[in-house]
Amino acid sequence: MARYELVKRSVALITLTNPPVNSLSSAVRHGIAKTMDRALSDPKVTAVVICGENGRFCGGADIREFSGPMRGPPLLPLLDSIEAGEKPVVAAIEGVALGGGLELALVCHYRIAHSKARLGLPEVTLGLLPAAGGTQRLPRLIGIPAALELITTGRHVSSQEALKLGIVDQVTEQNVCEVAVEFALRAVAKPLSSRRLSALTVPCPPDLDALLEAVTMQIQKKARGMMAPLACVQAVRAAATMPYSQGIKRESELMATLFNSGQARALQYCFFAERTAGKWTLPSGAQWNDTKPREIRSAAVIGLGTMGRGIAVSLARVGISVIAVESDKKLMETGRQMVIGMLERDAKRRGVSASLNLLKFTLSLQNLKDVDLVIEAVFEDMALKKRVFQELSKVCRPTTLLCSNTSGLDVDALAGVTDRPQLVIGMHFFSPAHVMKLLEVVCGPRSSSETIATAMSLGKRMGKVSVAVGNCPGFVGNRMLKPYSDQATFLLEEGATPEQIDKVLEDFGFAMGVFRMSDLAGLDVGWRVRKESGLTGPDVDPKNPPRRRQGRKYCPIPDMVCEQGRFGQKTGRGWYMYDKPGGTNAKPDPLIQNLLETYRSRYGIKPRNITDQEIIERCLFALANEGFRILEDGIAARPEDIDVIYQFGYGFPRHRGGPMFYASMVGLERVLERLEHYHQAHPDVSHLEPSPLLKKLVACGSPPIQKWREHIKTMHSHL
Repeated sequence: MARYELVKRSVALITLTNPPVNSLSSAVRHGIAKTMDRALSDPKVTAVVICGENGRFCGGADIREFSGPMRGPPLLPLLDSIEAGEKPVVAAIEGVALGGGLELALVCHYRIAHSKARLGLPEVTLGLLPAAGGTQRLPRLIGIPAALELITTGRHVSSQEALKLGIVDQVTEQNVCEVAVEFALRAVAKPLSSRRLSALTVPCPPDLDALLEAVTMQIQKKARGMMAPLACVQAVRAAATMPYSQGIKRESELMATLFNSGQARALQYCFFAERTAGKWTLPSGAQWNDTKPREIRSAAVIGLGTMGRGIAVSLARVGISVIAVESDKKLMETGRQMVIGMLERDAKRRGVSASLNLLKFTLSLQNLKDVDLVIEAVFEDMALKKRVFQELSKVCRPTTLLCSNTSGLDVDALAGVTDRPQLVIGMHFFSPAHVMKLLEVVCGPRSSSETIATAMSLGKRMGKVSVAVGNCPGFVGNRMLKPYSDQATFLLEEGATPEQIDKVLEDFGFAMGVFRMSDLAGLDVGWRVRKESGLTGPDVDPKNPPRRRQGRKYCPIPDMVCEQGRFGQKTGRGWYMYDKPGGTNAKPDPLIQNLLETYRSRYGIKPRNITDQEIIERCLFALANEGFRILEDGIAARPEDIDVIYQFGYGFPRHRGGPMFYASMVGLERVLERLEHYHQAHPDVSHLEPSPLLKKLVACGSPPIQKWREHIKTMHSHL
């Protein structure tokens, strides 16, 4: 899997051949070892160039090999032998040089990159560190601060930035292999001692300890609870303070700790889960790889609120013509200015021209007669949405796809008022839509396979992680969110505080706890939903609101907070107090504590000490339990889809894998036992009752998460 040829009579050209990204599988490592030995022992060869087939240098390790015993030559000794050779070796970097691919390039004596190449050490995103000398060689090449930033974040850099940093010696727009061969011929007579990175001294800043401490504190704040970035800092410290041989030993020790950790398994699971999320299948047999999506050249967005603006930006920046519709002239003008501003800022950040010529704004749906696809993003009200879809049926071509950005309403009910139910589908974006990567593609029972394929393809084109889900109230994400949020408010009743619950969830790894997140989203949003569903409103006794409604336990505390005009950050008061309306600095509010104490006293609830463990178990096990029910109902096709939705849409910490993977890591028997315990203590809370699927999986010996689908038997799959 490494092709050898002699070019220009004296340059050995070694080409890695392992599509699609020439990953360093055991066969490729063996091929590199064999061809390098041949090149170094052949007296006719004066220099070596290493390149990759099909426009890609090397994408790094073959992650699939991580789960089994290591076969083939180990990478580190192989790389050390390349660097130690007496003939100049040049890396011809095209496409990508990532992870082990960049480590391979670093042991080459020279590096030539194509102008469109990307380079990086992304091992930290898999819960690992660059363990083939990357943490030792890169600091010797570009210095401690720059190396720390790249290694601890896993960030990819362009070839131009790599040239500035000193990672590559030359950038070219020509054929990179040809340029590298000519470069290698010129390097034959030059000494190699200064080109062997392992022999160099690390350029050490005078304030090394302060720098490492600052980076450590930054990581602890940003990457809550993650082991790998901190291990990367320790490895770079070793590079700065130890000889290469000792630094490599320290790198290896740190890698051994990370390699078998739960976090590494979770992050690698996430890597594969994200790649399988787009592989949908319908009960009819239609699936992702045999259904051709339509090409979308033009689209319309109805509604220029927060969601509509973000959707319009997402479409325009990938070259799709957008007609944005508003019902009010003033709102349209405000929306126009905001969309243009968002596109201009985005274009500036990416170094491209803003696609303003693709935008058109109108007050009339009549202007949508020729678009390929419409995304409705009006107020979350079924009657309003039905009116919009009825009008679209009259205005749009019979072939136009009609999509709704609803976050939980019945997509089939919307399809039922149109003349084309097979062309109706849900496209649930997450706010802000031009930033958040998740897209729930909601497949109604009448959505055609072509419609699903088109929505999924469009999501991918917009840079989204698209997941096909079935049609039910709340779909996957918001349906699961309810028991999670309910448990948090029930814990308030029993004696916890918003700041205690949020701290526990944030220490677990969430960027925000449930109450801080509610303040950010706006408490009035959930209040309005509860009013529309009849759970609260003018008929409820304001002095003694009942704690049981519609046949289940109900906590009226969130309603009481809203009744005081506390809607979160936008009003400067919510579960927390803020410096001003729109402020973000959350502080505990004594008025909330008083409200909780008054509430408990009114209902005779004696507050008790609630442990961090109980908060985690009740919130997260209830979340996973609803996920099991979703799998039973066929609303999600696989547990990986649920976990992808929660990683990208709800901030579930990636190093925990997602709610379903976390349940499997804790142990399904443990999850079942704790849910049974809490349901016994709270028999009126139905979502604490363990799901039949969870019980079945435990009875079957708690199989690994990849085997769960074999045990899921649904009467009717919604996918």
